[in-house]
Amino acid sequence: MLRIEDINVFYGFLHILHNVTLKIEKGEIVSLIGANAAGKTTLIKAITGIVHPTSGIIEFLGKRIDNLEPFEIAELGISLVPEGRRVFPYMSVSENLEMGAYVPEARKKVKENMERVFNLFPVLKQRRKQLACTLSGGEQQMLAIGRALMSDPKLCILDEVSLGLSVKVTNTLYKVIKEINSEGVTLLLVEQNLRRSLTIADRGYVIEKGRIVWEGDKSNFNEDELRRKYFGVT
Repeated sequence: MLRIEDINVFYGFLHILHNVTLKIEKGEIVSLIGANAAGKTTLIKAITGIVHPTSGIIEFLGKRIDNLEPFEIAELGISLVPEGRRVFPYMSVSENLEMGAYVPEARKKVKENMERVFNLFPVLKQRRKQLACTLSGGEQQMLAIGRALMSDPKLCILDEVSLGLSVKVTNTLYKVIKEINSEGVTLLLVEQNLRRSLTIADRGYVIEKGRIVWEGDKSNFNEDELRRKYFGVT
């Protein structure tokens, strides 16, 4: 579904991503794991068209997207749950969800997709008239995920979905993430939470200093080894 091959990204003279190669097959959950400043956010920006690689290829469903604008990429079926949720604080829950249905095809299915979101997150249905700023952190994360689903994506990128949340809320979100995947949405899970992201994913990548330094599937996951080698902890 997504093929990234040898991309390089610069911010001015700073070389951020170095020959990054990554692939995601249809129906997978793939984890991208790395510490702060490892290059995760820049890779997300490259996939979603916010920055353009100076070299290399990004293909989605067989189509080159590395020179497309963000709205064009969104229309092809890629959505993003951004780090920090970034909900519209002074708009209601329903209004926030409607903002996610900007893709032309999704505009035809606003009611249907909103009901789908409410089935995944019943608390949002109860709070649909509340301003987003009055929700708890966990509820705002649910809203951010729901907003991304309103575009009816084929691939959804979730950036630091568990950041700042309790274990209980994180457990709930991860159960819903698996349910979303079971409904046919391919997922790229970008996380610092090594243990959780490895347990839910089909395959994983570790990025360090803008380079992919490890990749493998569930049979190759060795948390202790990865912690020692790439995060410097035991």
